Amino acid sequence: MRRLAALGALLLVSGCASLEYYAQAVGGHLEVMRLAVPIEERLREADTPEPLRAKLAKVLAIREFASRQLGLPDNDSYRRYADIGRSFVVWNVFAAPEFSVKPLESCFLFAGCVSYRGFYSEEAAERHAAALAGQGYDVYVGGVAAYSTLGWFSDPVLSTFIQYPEPEVARIVFHELAHQVVYVKGDTMFNESFATAVEDEGVRRWLEREGTPAQRAGYEASGRRRAEFVALMTKSRAELAVIYDRPLEPAEKRAGKRRLFAAMEDEYRSLKASWGGFSGYDRLFARGANNALLASVASYSELVPAFRALLAQKDGDLPGFYAAVRELGKLDKPERAARLAVLGR
Repeated sequence: MRRLAALGALLLVSGCASLEYYAQAVGGHLEVMRLAVPIEERLREADTPEPLRAKLAKVLAIREFASRQLGLPDNDSYRRYADIGRSFVVWNVFAAPEFSVKPLESCFLFAGCVSYRGFYSEEAAERHAAALAGQGYDVYVGGVAAYSTLGWFSDPVLSTFIQYPEPEVARIVFHELAHQVVYVKGDTMFNESFATAVEDEGVRRWLEREGTPAQRAGYEASGRRRAEFVALMTKSRAELAVIYDRPLEPAEKRAGKRRLFAAMEDEYRSLKASWGGFSGYDRLFARGANNALLASVASYSELVPAFRALLAQKDGDLPGFYAAVRELGKLDKPERAARLAVLGR
C-alpha cells in the first residue's frame, strides 16, 4: 500500500485539512527530497556498499526499461536515491463507517478527494486513526514504501524498498510512474487500479526480457497468491454490502458483520495453508479485519480486470492503452464507472 499522499500533502489548500497536517506533510516531503542523491553519484562513491551498489545499478536499468519499453515518463523521477532511515516513508490512514464498505474521503484542491490520508509520522497516523475510531469509524493504518507526486517533483528511489526482490522494486517504480501518465482528480480506485494494471504488465515484460526462470516462477506464484487474496477480500466486501443495505437493526448488522469477518479470517487461514504457510498478508489482519481494510484493498484492485481487458483490446499496445485510459478519465464518474463495469465483465 503506497502512494499519492505527498500530492495531497504538498498542494493541499482546502478547508478539509488542518494547518498542522499541512505542515507535517510539507516538512516530511522536503526532508525526503533533501536526502535524495543522484544514483550515478552514489555509484561513483567508493564507500557505497557493494550490495547497495548492485541494487542501484539494477534500479537504473529498470528505470530505463520503464521509459524505453513501457512508454512511461522519461524524467528525473527514480534516478536519485534517498536513505530515509525508516521502514516506511508514510503511513496511510483508511477509514469507513461502521456499516459501509465505502471509504471516508479526504479532499484536496489539486488532488481532489482521495480515500485515505497520509502521514510522515507513524505516531501522527495512529493519533488520527484513534480520533476517527472514537467517532465510530472502522480504521486501518498501513505503512507505505513509496508514493508519487504526479510529476510535480522528481520522486526518488527510497531505502524503504531498495532491498525488496527485483520484481517488487520494478513493480513499485512502474506503478508510481503510471500515476504520472494518468491521474483523475477525485477517483482513487480508478487511479490505483490503472497503476496496478500497468505494474503487472510492466513486471511481466521486464521478467520476460531480464528475469531468470526462478524470478519468473516466483513472481507468478506471488501473483497467484495475490489474486486469491484479492478475490477473498472482494467477495467479503460484496457480502458485507448486502448486509449493510438490508433494513436491519444495528445490533443485527453488527452480528452479521462479526460472522462474516470471522468466516473471512477462517478462509484466509485455509488459503495460507494452501500457500505452504506464506504469511505475507498477516500484517493486514494484525488488528482484525474491518471495513476500512476491505476499502483499502479494493482501491488498488477492484478495477484491475477492466484495465487488463482494455489493454487486451489494444493488443498490448501500451501507448494506445494509455490514450484510451485518458479518454475514460475525461468522462464524468458515473459514465466512467459504467464503461469500466462493461470492460470488467
